[in-house]
Amino acid sequence: MEKSITIALVGNPNSGKTSSFNALTGLKQKVSNFPGTTVEKKTGETWLAPGIKLHVIDLPGTYSLYPKSADELVTYEILRNKAETNYPDLVVFIADASNLKRNLLLFTQVCDLGVPVILAMNMQDIAAKRGISYDNEILSKELGVPVTSMNARNKEGIHELKKLLLNEAERKTTQFYSLNEVPNDFLEEISRVTDKKNHYAALQYAINAADLLSEKSKTIRDIISKYNFDVRAFQEKEVLSRYQIIDKAVKNARIKKEQTLKSSLSKKVDKVLTHRFYGIGIFLTLLFLIFQAIFSWSSYPMDWVEWAFAELSNYVKTTLPAGMLNDLIVDGILAGLSGVIVFLPQIVILFLFIAILEDIGYMARVGFIMDRVMRPFGMNGKSIVPLIGGMACAVPSIMASRSIENKKERLITILVIPLMSCSARLPVYTLLISMLIPDTAKWGPFNVHGLVLMLMYLIGFGAAIFSAWLFKQFIKNEEKNYFLMELPGYKMPVASNIFIELVEKSSAFIVGAGKIIVAVSVILWVLASTGPTVQTNKAKSDYAEQLKVATEIKAEQVVLDSLELNYKSQRLEASYAGQFGKLIEPVIRPLGFDWKIGIALLTSMAAREVFVGTMSTIYSVSGSDDDLDSIRNKMMHDKNQQTMKPSYSLASVFSLLIFYAFALQCMSTVAIVKKETGGNKWAIIQFIYLTLLAYGSSWLVFSLMS
Repeated sequence: MEKSITIALVGNPNSGKTSSFNALTGLKQKVSNFPGTTVEKKTGETWLAPGIKLHVIDLPGTYSLYPKSADELVTYEILRNKAETNYPDLVVFIADASNLKRNLLLFTQVCDLGVPVILAMNMQDIAAKRGISYDNEILSKELGVPVTSMNARNKEGIHELKKLLLNEAERKTTQFYSLNEVPNDFLEEISRVTDKKNHYAALQYAINAADLLSEKSKTIRDIISKYNFDVRAFQEKEVLSRYQIIDKAVKNARIKKEQTLKSSLSKKVDKVLTHRFYGIGIFLTLLFLIFQAIFSWSSYPMDWVEWAFAELSNYVKTTLPAGMLNDLIVDGILAGLSGVIVFLPQIVILFLFIAILEDIGYMARVGFIMDRVMRPFGMNGKSIVPLIGGMACAVPSIMASRSIENKKERLITILVIPLMSCSARLPVYTLLISMLIPDTAKWGPFNVHGLVLMLMYLIGFGAAIFSAWLFKQFIKNEEKNYFLMELPGYKMPVASNIFIELVEKSSAFIVGAGKIIVAVSVILWVLASTGPTVQTNKAKSDYAEQLKVATEIKAEQVVLDSLELNYKSQRLEASYAGQFGKLIEPVIRPLGFDWKIGIALLTSMAAREVFVGTMSTIYSVSGSDDDLDSIRNKMMHDKNQQTMKPSYSLASVFSLLIFYAFALQCMSTVAIVKKETGGNKWAIIQFIYLTLLAYGSSWLVFSLMS
């Protein structure tokens, strides 16, 4: 029979848990939320041996079991609750061998919860460069648990770790901190109220739950008051006692080195990269190079994708019988998908650079150098990580804000993250910028498209920090502000980790966006292909009459094509989608938008990238059957049927760019803000202020440029 083992990877931030997880599971992993929370968890599977499956849970990094942020609280909640069905059979504690003493505080706390633990000493290469090494046998005897060494980034030592996981005799529990000085009656009462047999787990739960507003928390506070239990004094004594044990174990197990270590290369590099002036300049230069690469490197892959969809559309159109099904697949589904997937190469390049910068340890430095910049605006250095993450997607970035301890700073960060231009905006920006600027436009050696794209990202960042400053004036909170961030050592990026990250993020984009786009495209195609009988019949009869006359006078093919194009345009305008667009056109006309853009603005509330798919569907429905030009060319050649002037002027395209830079189009963001802030209030405030900001800015741009 098949047997399974569940393990949890636990450790400090930057200890190599993600690399360990990737080394164990590879691509056999999935990302979801912890039950009852919006903090992401990774789970994966692998085979330890024939018939023995390993389930791996990657828990958020934390420094102790006294959580200061929401994601740290998740790790504690999972480890303390043995009643859960997915409770791990054992914990693999991932420790940074180059900074072992700091890592072992959490390790001893986890052991005292009564769960079997294996200590995996990671980052051996970095430790070796610093002249640090340990005798694993001595360390195992000192700590009372199995100890193994590894370098997860290169998959060194993973086989030895798996052998330990197979050995059930090695699943040892040990205890480090004695609760003898804590009154036994107090512990018994706390255990009874918290339903924890393990006294340390019960005490931890009581300390962490005492500040919560629930009936059980009130009972816990009453018990703490009854026994006059000093929580702060207990925590201080516990930490000191644990470090005495840790100091002894580390000292006895460490292999002495006679050489004197010089200042590491990492410190020398940090003097430049984290400089208060040079650091910011280097960061902006990196952003500039990234945006140049997004346009320069993606041109050929985008052409290939566009060609592939054109060939597929031709194949389907000529293979399937003419009719409604043919039109649905070609003009609805394929047109909508191609309009977005063509931009996948650019999104992959963006994800690639972000993954590399994270893997080498640079992103933590960005938080450090930006702390001084962010603090006057009501945020701190830790806010920059979710903000930069917002360049990929606002939803996980809002979740990532849980690492910010101060509630006010976290709330402000959540409210402004959507102003960062996410990857879903990238297709919109690319489409509109390409309509404004020729592909051949250069500024010296640089691509002008890349310069404008960077400008759009900087506009979003500028709006984010200005909005944060405004919120700082109105949101009141007396909680003390402080900033503590660890700077991990620099590491060479590992290709396998980067590849896994790219596959995971790209798949999430294709699957997540694809489902929405297909659904929206089908609905939109139906609405754009049908309409009130009177209007559609009139358009059809007018076309039939005009076609008859043209045929009688033997008009040239270009005239017949023009009549057909005009008919399709009238039919679209008379459709339900067109009627709906006409209904809202008076509201958006001051921004330079017509009813076609109005349809796209509404459908893109499902997801920003749907804008491009919507425009592709609209112009496939209204375009000629043999027109395989890109959506950009169709939009650039579109004319207002009444004025016969181009539908998209310089002013209207710039206005649309600014609207999408500021507007909160993604309803998933609204849902996650509601979840993270615990109610509708801030989600509604965020939606209203971003909509007003987008509308007002777009109106101002169009008015000034018209």
